[in-house]
Amino acid sequence: MGTGYWSASTYNDRAAARASTGKDAFDYSVRAKTSGDLRPHQTLDPSGLQFRESRDNAEHPASNAIIISLDVTGSMGKVVRGIHADLPRLLELLLGHKYIPDPQIMFTAVGDATCDQVPFQIGQFESDNRMDQHLENMVLEGGGGGQKTESYELMFYAAARHTAIDCYEKRGRKGYLFVIGDETAYPFVKKAEVARLFGPELSEDIKLEQIIAEAAQRYHLYFVLPGGASYGGDKSILDFWGHHLGPERVLKLENPEDTSESIALTIGLNEGAIDMTQGVEHMEKRGIVGRTIDRISRALGSVPVSGPTVGSSSARKL
Repeated sequence: MGTGYWSASTYNDRAAARASTGKDAFDYSVRAKTSGDLRPHQTLDPSGLQFRESRDNAEHPASNAIIISLDVTGSMGKVVRGIHADLPRLLELLLGHKYIPDPQIMFTAVGDATCDQVPFQIGQFESDNRMDQHLENMVLEGGGGGQKTESYELMFYAAARHTAIDCYEKRGRKGYLFVIGDETAYPFVKKAEVARLFGPELSEDIKLEQIIAEAAQRYHLYFVLPGGASYGGDKSILDFWGHHLGPERVLKLENPEDTSESIALTIGLNEGAIDMTQGVEHMEKRGIVGRTIDRISRALGSVPVSGPTVGSSSARKL
């Protein structure tokens, strides 16, 4: 996957066509919930998954893998819709200002595997408007168990063991994984849940710390805690992710509408493509107002600049 080019005009044309018919951007989810037949769209189903691949190609010879994982439980629905509405701005910053070469973006969705019918959905790494379609195919179940814990550990498991990315395997450059949510993860990747969702792959449960360490070998990991979510300002959530990822890798946003810009700028800062002053200039050029710029600047004030390279010929092969 990962061929083609993303087009704002294609995105806008599809949005206009939906508006003319009154169709929801997440029509598949609406129809699934109305019918009661909740199951992942065939393009997002993890059952039998081998690898989601981010590969170099003639159009994108220096591919870089980016995963944006969205919490689709009840507290986070407006964030998912906001990401979809802000796709043009996310891509304008990444592509228009060349924050990273040849980004290939994969959207995933996380719920609660202890109680939800569709607790994990995984798209493909895409460079063109197919990424929009994967996002629109998500089931926004709106579930969750109400205990301040969701199955984010499944996302780390998928990234660690079910992705194959040329940026790391060929060039020793880490990809990016942004987990957007407002709760903690479960302490284990459970063998039984993996068997139900992916297939019978595990002989035993995996500790959360272990699977995060595996994912961190090949991805820069960030947890994004949007303001306005149910537990958006909860100190225990911040402390949990600060402990597991490092406090500098927890992005606490004041407004969920700032999510796309914060992701793009975090990548640009970490890649060394920009400093924060340049990031502010880019946001101003894109018509982002001062109040929003101030919020994002505060949120990204402690983002680490570790750089993309983690090795070269010694990069681990799958």
